[in-house]
Amino acid sequence: MQRMMENRDLNLEYSHQQLGFDLGHSNDFDLGNTVVHELQSFSLQQNHHDVNNNRNNQIVLDLGQNLYPEHCGSVDDEQDHSLGWGDDNELGIVVVSDNGNDFQQNSELVVYENQEMGLEAAATNDDMVQQHQLLLTSPVVQSRELAPNPNYELALGHEFSDVKSCRRAVRDAAIALHFEIQTVKSDKTRFTAKCASEGCPWRVHAAKLPGVPTFTIRTINEGHTCGGITHLGHHQASVQWIANTVEQRLRENPECKPKDILEEIHRAHGITLSYKQAWRGKERVMAAVRGSFGEEYRLLPKYCDQIKQTNPGSIASVYGNPLDSCFQRLFVSFQASIFGFVNSCRPLLGLDRTLLKSKYLGTLLFATGFDGDGALFPLAFGVVDEESDDNWMWFLSELHNLLEANTENMPMLTFLSDRHKGIVDGVEANFPTAFHGFCMRYLSDCFRKEFNNTILVNLLWEASWALTVFEFDAKIMEIEKIAQDAARWIREIPPRLWATAHFQGSRSAQLTANIVESLNSWITEASGLPVIQMMECIRRKLMTWFNERRETSMQWTTILVPSSERRVAEALERACSYQALRANEAEFQVISHEGTNIVNIRSRCCSCNGWQHYGLPCAHAVAALLSCGQNVHRFTESCFTVTTYRKAYSQTLHPVPDKTLWKESSENGDPAAEVLIKPPKSLRPPGRPRKKRALTEDHGRVKRVVRCSRCNQTGHFRSTCAAPM
Repeated sequence: MQRMMENRDLNLEYSHQQLGFDLGHSNDFDLGNTVVHELQSFSLQQNHHDVNNNRNNQIVLDLGQNLYPEHCGSVDDEQDHSLGWGDDNELGIVVVSDNGNDFQQNSELVVYENQEMGLEAAATNDDMVQQHQLLLTSPVVQSRELAPNPNYELALGHEFSDVKSCRRAVRDAAIALHFEIQTVKSDKTRFTAKCASEGCPWRVHAAKLPGVPTFTIRTINEGHTCGGITHLGHHQASVQWIANTVEQRLRENPECKPKDILEEIHRAHGITLSYKQAWRGKERVMAAVRGSFGEEYRLLPKYCDQIKQTNPGSIASVYGNPLDSCFQRLFVSFQASIFGFVNSCRPLLGLDRTLLKSKYLGTLLFATGFDGDGALFPLAFGVVDEESDDNWMWFLSELHNLLEANTENMPMLTFLSDRHKGIVDGVEANFPTAFHGFCMRYLSDCFRKEFNNTILVNLLWEASWALTVFEFDAKIMEIEKIAQDAARWIREIPPRLWATAHFQGSRSAQLTANIVESLNSWITEASGLPVIQMMECIRRKLMTWFNERRETSMQWTTILVPSSERRVAEALERACSYQALRANEAEFQVISHEGTNIVNIRSRCCSCNGWQHYGLPCAHAVAALLSCGQNVHRFTESCFTVTTYRKAYSQTLHPVPDKTLWKESSENGDPAAEVLIKPPKSLRPPGRPRKKRALTEDHGRVKRVVRCSRCNQTGHFRSTCAAPM
């Protein structure tokens, strides 16, 4: 015994000399920040079962809370601050207590009894310092450790309802206690698993006895010699385990991102998983919560039938690929929207699209009108497997058939879009008399990306708003003074497609058709749902809009809608200072401080172009009308009146029954029930989908060439020029 103690003191002294400094032997010494950081860099390699088995020379050191300086930060409650070191063939464990007691009161080192040698002693503070020096000279093992949860420990006699529950319990125990298992046998009557590490004796066997409905652990060897897993992942952390782990959180917060799931699992279980695993786990939970994405494609024929039954006059049709019956296209337009657009809205349609964020790839197409107050008035929706020229041609063909069936004469429509090639060809083929212009939001985004100058972008918008050719040219000249390249870029795009002064269609001062941006967050949320739930989200939103706007309009007491009433009031105020000279019963000359304008009240036009473009009398027209005693409100477009506005929302979008009730209505010989639609073949890959379309190059313009001002060569800037000085 005495020789053993001498050898132990020699080892500690040698470690002390290697360390190169003396920590001292006083009871009031301070380890300092250096020791703290060294302590934090160590980790526990020995697993939970080695602790329970009281391995030889195990040492417990209670250092107290004062060991950690404030700048080191707090430590999770779930973590134990366990530190391990190697000493030839033995592993020790140091546990840092967080009880907040003074360091000096807890600095006593306790050496447990060594069963082989019979050693039983209590070390002094000096011995503790030497042991700590030995700790600092030992190799460092990376940590992935969390405190093992005793709730997951398996014991002899544990019972389970079936083999699945037994497998699940063993898997959870392996994840919680940081070791991996390998299944030896698994059938309906028995389950055997062992530790996946080579040579480790841990093993569990459960079986179902005859006449007993439960599974019972019959034998278990709890001893581990492997030390647990050394990597940060876990073989048993499957997608289903991830789904079970985060199911409750996703039910409470469906917007939880895969990144948040990864952080929560790492914090709770000490496991590092891939983004794809977390994404698939979330998809599995959301499929259970919202329903299967694939099953909803199969229910589309019945859903279309329900729309037509609950909302007579609506159009709802689904198309599959004739070769394999996979989903290809869906077109929906509700009767209330058709009636409101045909009878009350301006002859103006915006075309836009948004990418779906659901499990299957796809695109949602929009055709949206604008009511008398300038708000969006969705007319038709199309869901296609991908955005292509053929799908845009099909969508616009369906739109043409819809309008042709509900109007005696096809109106002179104006379309606004980003003029994607498929949209341009579709409009020309199905609406040859319509005018197709640019959405200014899209055009300004292209311009901003090309030149990245806020002043130039603002001047571009002012040029688009200019009512006369003179004002338009003046704005272009301002742009040219700042950047000739920008002016050249603008001139390459025909102004008749975007500038109000040159615009040949009738858009009533509506410059943009960025529908997705206007619909804001709710359409983005809907695009991530299964296809039927997405269409139901859209229908519910439309139903709410129609009801709210109908009730709001009932409170209006004016002749015109609020926005038009304000514009006319401003024109009346300005017209008070104008002088109107009458040439005949229809023609007037209006003199103002701005100049002279000619007004014709019969053709409803003014030389300032304001009456023609806005559909409301400008200040010059108001002065002319007042001079001859006419009612100004009688000379506004009918779509701006409150009566017409109420008519636009007079129809009701009726609810669609829950899909659990569809079977009864579809079993009465309905041919729609016999149509088979399979999910699309393409699946959405993990990750964030692209939200913006790549800028089209069909505007007839040449991309700006970058030229170096130093060497006069193209393809690079002066800052990146590699030519010799």
